[in-house]
Order: sequence, then structure tokens, then C-alpha cells
Amino acid sequence: MKFAERMAKVSPSATLKLTSKAKEMKAKGFPVISFGAGEPDFDTPQPVKDEAVKCLAAGFTKYTPTSGIPELREAVCRKFKEDQGLDYTPEQVVISCGAKHSLYNLIQVLCGPGDEILIPTPYWVSYPEMAYLAGAKPVFIPTHQSEGFRLKPEALKKAITPHSKVLILNSPSNPTGAILEEKELREIGQIALEHNLICISDEIYEYYLYGGRKHVSIASLSPELKKNTFVVNGTSKSYSMTGLRIGYLAGDAETVKKIGILQDHSTSNPTSISQKMAVAALALPKSYRADVLKKFETRMKRMIELLSAVKGFKPFTPEGAFYVFCDISATGIASEAFCDQLLEKIHVAVIPGKSFGSDKHVRFSFASSEKDIEEGIARIVDWAQCLKRGEDEL
Repeated sequence: MKFAERMAKVSPSATLKLTSKAKEMKAKGFPVISFGAGEPDFDTPQPVKDEAVKCLAAGFTKYTPTSGIPELREAVCRKFKEDQGLDYTPEQVVISCGAKHSLYNLIQVLCGPGDEILIPTPYWVSYPEMAYLAGAKPVFIPTHQSEGFRLKPEALKKAITPHSKVLILNSPSNPTGAILEEKELREIGQIALEHNLICISDEIYEYYLYGGRKHVSIASLSPELKKNTFVVNGTSKSYSMTGLRIGYLAGDAETVKKIGILQDHSTSNPTSISQKMAVAALALPKSYRADVLKKFETRMKRMIELLSAVKGFKPFTPEGAFYVFCDISATGIASEAFCDQLLEKIHVAVIPGKSFGSDKHVRFSFASSEKDIEEGIARIVDWAQCLKRGEDEL
């Protein structure tokens, strides 16, 4: 069968592929410990689940407005105002089937053949694929562990061409956990304005910041930047609602209207009940997020401590999100082979860095219990010692 040309460059998600394989092995009885999934292991908050029950009882199972129910769009506006001081109207907000869907729709509406999308590396696995699906060209801008995986203004300037249209920023970052602080965002924002770049700010991990750090959205730095920026977020990571698929974005009203039309002819509305649940989630007290953050920070510190003791490993201490991006280049093993070996031989699942643009890294998620972190990394330590003695083969 002949497929559409746009599919030629698109690869399957390595994150979903490996996580699925780990789940299959676990279902067959293998003692798999997974550090792969990009989702919190905590249950969805009870008030959010209670809202689902109310919706079912009330028969709230019909179509809703394509771009989201009014109360959710209003709740998103309140969230942006309270958290970043950003003023949006409901007409500037669209609700989609997850933040991934929000990003996909936005790139489909903004970009086409001949356009370039600037993407700092390491990157979230779906950014380049979304560019390809729009017919656009991803242009990668390297960042380095030795520099905190921070996008440097000079590197951004060097990457810009007359075809550059969009700059994707992801802070806190998946996979590195790096953040962009206000001073850096101002420098990047000034360059974006000078070259008329549209900024897509993926802020899905905004509540997971460590060491007392505070999240800053580039859209909050000036009216000009706000006008040129689309802020993308969702409920998946912040409220452990990954499977409920609610994402949202805010920005230029005309573009938001176009996204609504795209959704009209693709998914229609996001799930009715999930939208009501998202309203309940956004109304939760800030203490909920503070409690989750405290648990994640404890896990992060323990994972860094344990990984730092593994010979050949050089983990980057994340400033946000819930991942540790670990340099394994000293082992001499490429990331995909490394991850395959871990899963097959010691039943530990991690994600190869090649999918994120760095074949010398792997990504560990610490959205796992402390018990799993201890046991899983203990297995890796034993395996690494066997490699050193030549008792195992790749």
C-alpha cells in the first residue's frame, strides 16, 4: 500500500513503544520496574474523580462546544491570571485532547512547507514529528549538559534563517529537567521579536520546580511577547490526569479560532466528562500541588544520589519536571542498545536519549515509588559491575 508522503519522515514514539513493551512484560509475570512513563504515579485527586461520578449521574455525556465548555475556558483564564499574571479572554483559549493535541493543532495551523521550526535539543520526542506532519522543517539548536542544557542566545541567532517561523520553548524541559530563568527568557524573547518569531511555550511541567525555583512564562515578560506567544499546558502532569486527555493553549484569538475549526473536522470536542473534571482540578487548593512537589523532590534527590554512584553514569540534576537525563557515554553503549539490555536482562525500563536528540543519554522518570527507585537502580549497579568484569555481553 502506498502511504502519504508526509508519513515518510515520521517515527513512532519511543517513549510509548518502550513503556508498552515494559507493561506487556510485566503482564507476563516479569518483575519489571519502569522508569519510562511520563506520568505521575499518584492517583487522580478524589474531588476530580467525584466530579466524574456527578457528570455520569447527570447525563453529561453529549457533545460540547468544539473548543471547550465555557466554564473550563474561564477556569483556564483564571489559572493564567493567578499563576503568571497573564490576562486572556475565553476567546483566546482552546481546550484540546491533551497538551500534545494542543501543540499538534497549533503547528498545523501555523506552519506548512517552507517554514522552519526552531527546536532546542535535547527535545521532547514529538516536536520534530509534528513539524514533519505539517510539512515544515525542524531546525535543531544544540544545548549542552555542561551549560545546564540552557538555550544560548548566540546559538539561537545562528540558527535563524529567512524561513524561521516558530521557536519552541519547553521549560521545565522534558527530557532534561532544565529551566529557563527570567534573564535568559528576556534575551531569547528579544531575539524572537527582532526576527518576528512566534514562540510556542510548552509549560506542562510548570508546577514541578525544585530548590525553591519559580516558573516564569515568556508571555508574561512584555505585551509584545505575549502577543507573539502561545502558552500550552494541561491537566495531565499537574493533576495525574494523563488518560483523561485535557490540554489547553492561550494566545492570539484569530489563531485560536482556526484551531477550533481544525478540531471541528478532526476530534470535535474533548471528552465532556474530562472537561468537567479539569474544572474541578483547576479549582483544587495550591496545597495539593505543594504536597506532590515535595514527594517528587525527595525522589529526585535520591535518584540522583544513586545514579551518581554508578560507574560510567553522569546524571544531570533536574531543576524541574520529573526526569533525570543521564549521560551514559562512558559506558561505550549507545542509548537504544543500553535500554534494550536493561529491559531484557534486568527488567528495568528507561527511555533512550536518541529519541530526544542525544544518543549518549538515557531518561529516567522518577514518577515511581521510592521502593522502585531503590530496587531498580540497585539492579543497574549490579549489572554495571558485571559489565565491568566482562561477565555480560552486548
